[in-house]
Amino acid sequence: MRLDLEEKVVLVTGGSKGIGLACAKAFLEEGAKVAICSRSQINIDNALRNLPDAVGLTADLIHPEDALRIIDEVEKQFGPIDVLVNSAGAAKRVLPEELSPVAWRNAMDAKFFSYINVIDPLVKRMASRGHGVIVNVIGIGGKVAMPTHIAGGAANSALMLATAGLGSAYANKGVRVIGVNPGFTETERLVVGVSTTARLEGISIENARKNILERIPLGRMALPHEIADLVTFLASEKAGYVTGVTVSMDGGQYPFVV
Repeated sequence: MRLDLEEKVVLVTGGSKGIGLACAKAFLEEGAKVAICSRSQINIDNALRNLPDAVGLTADLIHPEDALRIIDEVEKQFGPIDVLVNSAGAAKRVLPEELSPVAWRNAMDAKFFSYINVIDPLVKRMASRGHGVIVNVIGIGGKVAMPTHIAGGAANSALMLATAGLGSAYANKGVRVIGVNPGFTETERLVVGVSTTARLEGISIENARKNILERIPLGRMALPHEIADLVTFLASEKAGYVTGVTVSMDGGQYPFVV
């Protein structure tokens, strides 16, 4: 299915690895103009080898001035940003007894403010132009309290509320805001999450992974390109009546009525 994303200007935060990288590839395949950002120049350089014609920028998005800078740089080079995909940042998974006020604040910086700092200035520009799409890759931990992901899950929940609120507030300005909640996905971050679960349960990483798989009705974890397929669809006019919602992709693990 062609999604008519040719020549659209797309910024993917956290686009050098994992789901973000898969999203950047998917938009390039659709003919979009793609910019990615990461805190690591090394990661950007590695990613750009597999992203022909993409542009890479370094930024630490917990700082609003960095977020504004990359927006300005992308729009200077490509023109107005049509699509923002937020996939940067992940809160550190810790055991409940390791939580502290600092850990809670770090989780909000890593996941919530790294998104909001880009969303806030850009959604206003999109509204002034009368069009734009923001897709937030959030995480199922915002709907299900997990003992190793309490602070990070709280940040995810906050992002889900922000997605719903902004989607409603800017709908009449021609801007759509949507969330995607991946479940367990085969990325580098997965290894850290599984190892923390193994510590909590006092079992091996292999057994922790096996236990996770047994709880997923589809019998496997998601692949990054599967998340990217949904993100690109939601960013297209094929999903033009979708806004203010967060779509779960967890293989049927949490069969909620939403």
